[in-house]
Amino acid sequence: MGRRLKHITLPVILLLIVGLFLPEKIVIPVLGATSSDWNQHTFWYEPWGSSGVHKGVDIFAKNNTPVLSASNGLVVFVGHLSKGGKVVAILSAKLRIHYYAHLNQATVEVGDMLSIASVIGHVGTSGNAAGKSPHLHYSILSLVPLPWLMTTQNQGWKRMFYLDPVQKFTPLNAQ
Repeated sequence: MGRRLKHITLPVILLLIVGLFLPEKIVIPVLGATSSDWNQHTFWYEPWGSSGVHKGVDIFAKNNTPVLSASNGLVVFVGHLSKGGKVVAILSAKLRIHYYAHLNQATVEVGDMLSIASVIGHVGTSGNAAGKSPHLHYSILSLVPLPWLMTTQNQGWKRMFYLDPVQKFTPLNAQ
């Protein structure tokens, strides 16, 4: 588990600002997962239930497989959402929210500072994944709009806030 902060301090803010200018490594957030554990074409796939389009990737794994922090960051939310079930949200240094949904359990708390590949929870079937194969829904939401990513697709204006996780993954053991 990471170090817990009671308040966001000046060093944390400086770290986030400096991080905007550094490359960000993003690892596959399910322990042992490979590209055969998700469909490469489901990001922004439609129709996708009541949300219209799929704004992330579903990584399938055995129930209770460890879920890893895909990047260094600060835990900003741990809780329950109707569609996502048990979820964790982590703010990375690029001002991106890494969203992890359908967990069986979370092992972090709001305020934890995490290193890349820290265990944050376990794969499950919570939320609208109930009755389906266990998987992690993983999304990357940019707090800084990226207008060049907009398209004319359904909800295409929202694409300026979402990155395709599959395009960002680096194997855990890559240097």
